[in-house]
Parts: sequence; C-alpha cells; structure tokens
Amino acid sequence: MFLQASKDIEIRFSEVDSMNVVWHGSYALYFEDAREAFGAKYGLEYLTIADNGYFAPLVELTFKYIQPIVYGMKCRVDIFYRPTEAAKIVFDYEIRNVATDELLSTGHSVQAFMNRQYQLMWYRPDFYEAWQQRWDVMNPSTAEP
Repeated sequence: MFLQASKDIEIRFSEVDSMNVVWHGSYALYFEDAREAFGAKYGLEYLTIADNGYFAPLVELTFKYIQPIVYGMKCRVDIFYRPTEAAKIVFDYEIRNVATDELLSTGHSVQAFMNRQYQLMWYRPDFYEAWQQRWDVMNPSTAEP
C-alpha cells in the first residue's frame, strides 16, 4: 500500500528571513510536522517508537528550493513513505502552494533506529516489521502509486 499524508501550514513571520522568504531552518520544522501527521494517520508516532524501546533520530535530511515560499503563504506539506528492508524510516516530501498547487520545494529524510543504550540497530525492530506488514508496504505491487 502506498502511504502518504499531508499537513497544511501558513507561513509565519518568525519563519522568514529579511528577504521575506522562508529561512532554511524552517524546512526541518515543516518536515517534522509532516512526519507527526503521518505518524498520527498510520500509527507510527514517536511515542509508539519510544514505547517499543527505540529512538528514531534523523541521520539524513535534505531539501531543495524550487520557488520562494514567503510570509503569509498557505502551503501543504505532502509526505510519502518509502518502504525499505533496512532498519530505517525513509520519507520524501513536497511543499505546494495551496492556492495554485505549484510545487515549491522537495525534501527527503532518513531515520535510523537506536535502542535505549544509543546503539544503532542493524535489523528492523519487530514492532516496525509488524507495522510494515500491517500496511502491506513491502509488497512491490502495492508500494507505489
């Protein structure tokens, strides 16, 4: 099954720089908001991960500017889950102008699993494998739209 979620945002004054354009550090917050929306929709919240004895820190985060995002703009952050056999959670992102649906930015993130002793996990935790099975994301015929 192809999993995606969306989060609407309105660009606040505190998120822009002196050019009235979204400051680069704000993108990480927008993607974080999208990950929270995804987790709430599909049962993969940070507390779920923690309650199962793991952390899932970001180990990779990229974004690409396509068009300026400015103060007062209403945007939508779309998040797309990318299945993998590895012990990590991979997402792609698109930020779009709500009024025009124009693509403004794209992004990508990778989260690794660590146990409570901060040791990197080389294999998917059991709860995560069960979550992937529940949503049938490892089935190649249903993994992409």
